[in-house]
Amino acid sequence: MKKLLLIILVLMANENFAQLKTHTFEQAEEMSKANPKPFVIFIHTDWCKFCKTMENTTFKNKAIINKLNQDFYFISFNAEEKRDIIFKENTFKFKPKGNNSGIHELATILGDKNGNVVYPTITILNPDYSIVAQLQSYIGPKELLEILSKIQ
Repeated sequence: MKKLLLIILVLMANENFAQLKTHTFEQAEEMSKANPKPFVIFIHTDWCKFCKTMENTTFKNKAIINKLNQDFYFISFNAEEKRDIIFKENTFKFKPKGNNSGIHELATILGDKNGNVVYPTITILNPDYSIVAQLQSYIGPKELLEILSKIQ
């Protein structure tokens, strides 16, 4: 009886702790060559409260995790990332704006909508890298799941 209970607890723990698979731009691009899927790019910063809320609610939702892991390449991208990123055969760099501030070129390219980059932004790319959607501001699990279900 104790063994059965232990097995049930282990199985339940695995389901409750489903992990969202995150990739770098380079990893997602490489994996897409063999298995083309759309990209979901979560553009955020460390100081953005709505970004943190999405990380702790939307991206912890089991249905969202399953959908993203199965049908997309998910990239969590800090817009203030300082490392160079190679994507689509181009090198993108961090652009400082002052003391300890700036924005990565790739965040500007993928997150700009009507001349503004808002945090958080979710940009969805087709496997051919064309932009399908740019969703600015907080998005809850139910709304994001509806949007993701319409893509592909």
